[in-house]
Amino acid sequence: MTEAILLVGGQGTRLRPLTITTPKPLLPVAGVPVTVHQIERARDAGVTRIVLGTSYRAEVFAERLGDGRDLGVEIAYAVEDEPLGTGGAIRHAAALLTCGPGDPVMVLNGDVLSGVDYGALLAGHVASGAALTLHLTRVDDPTAYGLVPTDGEGRVLAFREKPQTPEEIVTDQINAGCYVFTRSVIDEIPAGRPVSVEREVFPRLLERGVLVRGVVDDAYWLDLGTPWDFVRGSCDLVRGVAPWSGHAAAESLLLEGAQVDDAALVGGGTAVGRSARVIGDAVVQGSVLLDGCTVEPGARVVGSVVGEGARVCSGASVVDSVIGDGAVVGPGNELRHGARVWPGVELPPTSVRFSSD
Repeated sequence: MTEAILLVGGQGTRLRPLTITTPKPLLPVAGVPVTVHQIERARDAGVTRIVLGTSYRAEVFAERLGDGRDLGVEIAYAVEDEPLGTGGAIRHAAALLTCGPGDPVMVLNGDVLSGVDYGALLAGHVASGAALTLHLTRVDDPTAYGLVPTDGEGRVLAFREKPQTPEEIVTDQINAGCYVFTRSVIDEIPAGRPVSVEREVFPRLLERGVLVRGVVDDAYWLDLGTPWDFVRGSCDLVRGVAPWSGHAAAESLLLEGAQVDDAALVGGGTAVGRSARVIGDAVVQGSVLLDGCTVEPGARVVGSVVGEGARVCSGASVVDSVIGDGAVVGPGNELRHGARVWPGVELPPTSVRFSSD
């Protein structure tokens, strides 16, 4: 039996208002919660049991995912009463693991969409005898991330904070939020208090001189931390840019009961939610329409999220914006530059709203 820990306890504040009622890992990315995408890929790599480390709206995970039987795995739930940081959350969830001290445990951040080969990471970790294996990815601009330089054999040399000057950019490799621990290493993490893996756990392993491997992989990788990344990830899955087993690439994805009129233009990887409607000559490009929402004739939605039961009225334009559940964008409104309309808000006709992050 191969086990994994999936960390899904974050509140997703950068994704609000989408996460006011729904935890970030359960938001539908191309109609499927990102947590389910991760579980299915882990299952296909041989993981049979997964412990979900939950906190924010923990009960929703059990309601949606149950015991995991429908997904082909066994799921257990470790609920944090207070935030424990990544390291503390891993240690807390480990109480529900059943494997032995020498066995590998995969640990996944719950807000990452990735195409890395989980099976190869697990096999390489076991073969190397490492204490810890990290998936590393390269980014064009590493200034927003902690850096993880490695030597020619893939041994991690250091964990560096976000660079403040060009001289501090020693690599373009960053922690991609996927790890394989040897179980005994997890058991050494202090219990019952907040612990940072980047600042406490990982550096201490290097100080002890144990093998910490960094596997640099250029497969698809995206942190779904903002609404715009959420939209991009969904569109990438629909269009086949991001890997999704069994899915045929397309310009749009219509979920059960979705209605798109013949005169409407829907593309760019748009996902149209269950019972959602795109009416008349409406235009929707590169967006996510959640269940039961409506885009009326003459409306335009580009690079945006329209929440459950929300309505974009005739002649309104919504570009790079987020419309909360049940909100109404009245006729003639023009939203762009990161505008966010909170759930239930009704914008009257012809008013103009601009908002930036």
